[in-house]
Amino acid sequence: MHSSNHRILLVTCSVFLLGSLCSPREVPMRHEQSVQSQAQATRATIDSFNEVFNRHDAEGLAAFLTEDTVFEDTSPAPDGRRIDGKAAVVEFWREWFVRNPDARFEAEEIIVSGSRATVLWVYRKMRNGQPWHCAALTSLRYEMEK
Repeated sequence: MHSSNHRILLVTCSVFLLGSLCSPREVPMRHEQSVQSQAQATRATIDSFNEVFNRHDAEGLAAFLTEDTVFEDTSPAPDGRRIDGKAAVVEFWREWFVRNPDARFEAEEIIVSGSRATVLWVYRKMRNGQPWHCAALTSLRYEMEK
């Protein structure tokens, strides 16, 4: 399961991961160990977010979001719309999950390097009684609080 101190800020097709990964008992590490630990934390948070998202758990997603979350939806065409604030983004996903009860985002490939990741997602759902899917690319950045 995810830790509630990891936060995600959604922007367009980007997810910026924010939050504290440092424990009060932090032990100094060599740079390589730090980058590896950061990559493991980034990957674990991405995996947790995906699991909560695919359960269609809007309240669970809220645990990943910061109060200043911004989400830029790709619809309505041609320019989409901007949704500001944690509460508004959670409400957007709550309504979206109701309209798309069988929708799933599957991470087809996740490339993590320290605090950065790129994810190739495949969006799957039924459309007019037929399986439908499309691909999306998401960039992620994980930041540790100082």
